[in-house]
Amino acid sequence: MALNKITPKELYEKMKQENVTLLDVRAEEKYKAYHLEDSNIESLNIPKTHILNHTFEAETNSLPKGKEIIVACTTGNSASRCAAILSEKEYNATVLEGGITAWKEFIITK
Repeated sequence: MALNKITPKELYEKMKQENVTLLDVRAEEKYKAYHLEDSNIESLNIPKTHILNHTFEAETNSLPKGKEIIVACTTGNSASRCAAILSEKEYNATVLEGGITAWKEFIITK
């Protein structure tokens, strides 16, 4: 199954037009140190280990069904694995290409 992907630029444009749910799957410390913030972003943090080990069921109450969820990690690899699991559970998961690293680079150059 092919995963949906969104580039940092596409995410930036989307944020200007609508509310976005962003699931950051990095460790809590990394999330607290830096995460995407905007008035149009609902930012959630569920560490990837919870998703990869399928121990996140209690936390999924905060994830919307039927609405796109942008999944981000440091470079995009873990986010892809997490998005695949979420997609199997019928969430509309999209991966941020290049992760938070690509986002930071985009913001500097935009």
